[in-house]
Amino acid sequence: MKTLAVISRKGGAGKTTLSINLALASHLAGWRTMLADIDPQRSASDSLRARTAPGPTLAEINAGKLFQTRAHAEHDAYDVMLIDTPAAPDSDVAVAANHADLCLLVCRPTFLDIASVARSAEMIRRLGKTGLIVLSQAPPKRGGLEPVGVQKAIEALRFCGLPVAPVGLRARAIYQQSVAHGRSVGEWDPTNPAGQEIARLWTHVAALLALDGQGRDVRAV
Repeated sequence: MKTLAVISRKGGAGKTTLSINLALASHLAGWRTMLADIDPQRSASDSLRARTAPGPTLAEINAGKLFQTRAHAEHDAYDVMLIDTPAAPDSDVAVAANHADLCLLVCRPTFLDIASVARSAEMIRRLGKTGLIVLSQAPPKRGGLEPVGVQKAIEALRFCGLPVAPVGLRARAIYQQSVAHGRSVGEWDPTNPAGQEIARLWTHVAALLALDGQGRDVRAV
């Protein structure tokens, strides 16, 4: 089983929206998936409870129960566990990171978000974990060109010492519309570019996790 922690110490960055969509992408790809919601706000739980179709298994827990929950998930042959982390305290975020094979740091293209991600990246490096920065809520391209603010944000994020994902999430209303019904953006509107964003990001993340199409570790087959 592979474990993915989605992290943002800055509220409103889109951490839970990303957690939900990636968990659903994994589930819809046929992988046995668990979403562990350790954020006291329980937003991910609220979303998945609104889902009418089968979906990922939901575990509403706190950081102290992560070890036991992860052990049970491995015993029950889950392929993927995603952890939706709280913004604070740092100790809970560190626990989630320690359990993760990959940490996704979610960041909007703003000064305060970048400063927050820099601190999270430092923690990830200190723990000796693998991390990936995902740009979220970025303005759309205009005339095929990336907005200057997004370009500057990407350049600044490169100094954090962690790679930046080759695909990010644009500011689109469909993300909030879909999570309100417990559905992925691809399910909500297959024609919307947001679905392609999530699909491309999940493909990249799955490759970093060294998983094949059946959720198996490719290094073990």
